[in-house]
Amino acid sequence: METVRLQKYFTDCGVLSRRAAEAEIAAGKVTVNGAVAVTGQKIDPERDVVEYRGVRVLPVAAEKVTVLLHKPRGFVTTLSDEKGRHTVAELVADAGVRLYPVGRLDMDSDGLLLMTCDGELANRLIRPAHTLPKKYRVCVKGEVSPAALARLNEPFLLDGYTTRPAMVRLLSREGGNSLLSFELYEGRNRQIRRMCEEVRLPVLALTRVAIGELTLGNLPVGHYRVLTKKETDYLKGTEV
Repeated sequence: METVRLQKYFTDCGVLSRRAAEAEIAAGKVTVNGAVAVTGQKIDPERDVVEYRGVRVLPVAAEKVTVLLHKPRGFVTTLSDEKGRHTVAELVADAGVRLYPVGRLDMDSDGLLLMTCDGELANRLIRPAHTLPKKYRVCVKGEVSPAALARLNEPFLLDGYTTRPAMVRLLSREGGNSLLSFELYEGRNRQIRRMCEEVRLPVLALTRVAIGELTLGNLPVGHYRVLTKKETDYLKGTEV
């Protein structure tokens, strides 16, 4: 395929204007095949992996399919892995189209992961202005003190960035462990685990249970289902 300038690729995908793309590239927020991009760089949209703020930017596809996957632990949220680890691509190999993960879910975490070939939808979901709450169920070792719970509901400084406050609730205690509910409007790298580390609560299990109104329901681990038109319209903000 013919190469295009990176900033034009962003406009073609409907993610950023050319001027905004140039500013984000200059700020080091764009990578191509894992390396920090430079202004004016050319890419091959079919071969190169372009990421903006850690999330892949996809071209608009003719056939648009989006699935909700119940990702198991032990799978990395990529299409291939140089270390030979299992990838989420293996779990949707029979979907009939090449699907890309929207955002990330740690290898040690399980739960709801969206995968799509709809570049318009994926690119909309990574925009900072388009945020849907992500809900998690987190089991931690030990009992959660009132002070620790209060701290978890405050902003955290991660990688030089002050996070928006999360909504954290204590659901139950059992066998010396505690079950927490987290609701986030953003997703810094390993944010929940790092928050819990600060208050000395080791994470034993972490499951994403919902993105906005989309939930895992009774979907078995390792399985996926295709989203309905109503669900994709909801994600795009066009539901009527």
